[in-house]
Amino acid sequence: MHTFLTSLLTLSRTVVCMCSAGILVFVVALWAAKGDLARARGLDKFVALSNLCFAVPLAVFGALHLVSAQFLQVMVPSYLPWHLFWAYFVGFALLAAALSIATKIQVQWSGLFFGIMMFLFVFMMDIPGVLATPRERLAWTLAIRESAFASGGWLLASTAMSGRGKNLLITVGRVIVAIAAIFYGIEHFLHPLSRPGVPLQKMMDAWIPGRIAIGYVTGVILMVAGIYILLARKTRMAATILGAWLVLLVVFIYGPILIVSLMDPNTGVKVEGINYFADTLLFAGTILALARATPHSSRP
Repeated sequence: MHTFLTSLLTLSRTVVCMCSAGILVFVVALWAAKGDLARARGLDKFVALSNLCFAVPLAVFGALHLVSAQFLQVMVPSYLPWHLFWAYFVGFALLAAALSIATKIQVQWSGLFFGIMMFLFVFMMDIPGVLATPRERLAWTLAIRESAFASGGWLLASTAMSGRGKNLLITVGRVIVAIAAIFYGIEHFLHPLSRPGVPLQKMMDAWIPGRIAIGYVTGVILMVAGIYILLARKTRMAATILGAWLVLLVVFIYGPILIVSLMDPNTGVKVEGINYFADTLLFAGTILALARATPHSSRP
């Protein structure tokens, strides 16, 4: 307990801002979702949390951009002017989108523009990275992750829209989410000790019980759900099960990892723990956004 309290007292401004933004948006989103939660039954309660799961990470990453803009500006492509401006711009855009999605106000616009921004990131940064290192799995993982996040924004936007534009966003989102799920499922079979959900370079910590089993089970759920979603067969059910599993991973795997990270004296370790927690939660929100956008009686 003494170590934990000492860690709290030595938190950096970056960590405090990221956590504060996430907690604030969590409270707002939970309040906005209370009606949906009360009406939902069974696993549909996870679907009712889709906006919350999506908005909280955006707030966390938005706060990171604002307090660490000086460091993040190096990620802006060299051919663009005003690198520092774009770092701040993305931070404010993420926070605005987080509040819109959390409160369910003008989601058709915040989700749409967030998706456009993420697809721009894919074409400006991720695809060049893939072309430069085509055999590097991390480059592919990041490109597919950003594409999935973009699709999640469009799926959320579709829930507040009507007409043919709505169906187009759902179809594009469904296909990209399915590809991401299948790809990550395969990655889990090739690297079962990777942290589950979005398999990046970091491995699961040795103190996590049943690490290999968690990796393989996550891989199976990702692949099976991805195939059903790609074929548009029982899409809502598949997305709901996968999204619920990812939320459970966030709570029971990434939650303890986050606590351990926050107790570390190194600020970089703290930020990394927050990033992994928020990253997986955003992927869960993306999958649940697909479930929310899909009617109960979805057919091919």
